[in-house]
Amino acid sequence: MADLKAQFEKASKDIMGLADRPDNDTMLRLYGLYKQGSEGDVKGPKPGFFDFVGTAKYEAWEKMQGTDSEQAMKKYVDLVKKLVG
Repeated sequence: MADLKAQFEKASKDIMGLADRPDNDTMLRLYGLYKQGSEGDVKGPKPGFFDFVGTAKYEAWEKMQGTDSEQAMKKYVDLVKKLVG
């Protein structure tokens, strides 16, 4: 688990170094996996209707609900490796 946490932390730093920003769907998937891996199931109220970005992020995280945090971390690390190359 400690090794996975280290990989997860490294991946979260590696993603910041990408030359090109991934498309919005990929960014939302990364966000959902990161939040699920670091905090667990979605918490708090869903943002208001006119907060489009907040709502999209909330829904991306909500899709991950029930996913084990270790599994979310693994998926996040794998996706970042794929993007970084």
